[in-house]
Amino acid sequence: MHHLEGLNEAQLAAVTHTDGPNMVIAGAGSGKTRVLTVRIAQLMAAKGVDPFRILALTFTNKAAREMKERIASIVGRSEAAGLWMGTFHSVFARVLRSEADKLGYQKDFTIYDTDDSRSLIKAILKERGLDDKIYKPNQVHGRISIAKNNLIGPLEYQRDAEVMASDASSGREHIGAIYQQYAERCFRASAMDFDDRSSIPTSSSAIIPKRC
Repeated sequence: MHHLEGLNEAQLAAVTHTDGPNMVIAGAGSGKTRVLTVRIAQLMAAKGVDPFRILALTFTNKAAREMKERIASIVGRSEAAGLWMGTFHSVFARVLRSEADKLGYQKDFTIYDTDDSRSLIKAILKERGLDDKIYKPNQVHGRISIAKNNLIGPLEYQRDAEVMASDASSGREHIGAIYQQYAERCFRASAMDFDDRSSIPTSSSAIIPKRC
């Protein structure tokens, strides 16, 4: 197998170990990307693993493109095309788009970045006549973000006495209502934000699954 040529002993061990988890710890310039690339090719070429069963996450789109090109040179472009490879955001956006209809969204939904989310929060504050010096948009957005990442939907947030008491003690007792309106407005606009996972806001839900 020519793709294994040139690997040192440690790299070869990492590439050919395909039975169970394998953690590779290495410094800069030690060939980590090559090891990961050849390992994926090894799984496909030698072990017959279907590409759609392989998930490879990177920090940049550039790294994902380079790795996919290297893998394609070993296993063929058509085979490499089936890999789930990309950045965390791009791969999971792909998952969400494939399942969007189950959440009540169209597949071409919008993804709000931080500026988009804060602009919407500013608009909601203005509509509700709330002082943005007290309800600072970045702080409100941060509060909503923390709630989402703790799997707390808008209705659940408002039903949590401890959370509501904390907001009231800081003079921001309306954050729960802002969160609810933010979620509804995002849903009507067919938009998700970076903190979203899944859920459909309904007035009868005890917990609104995570969606914008």
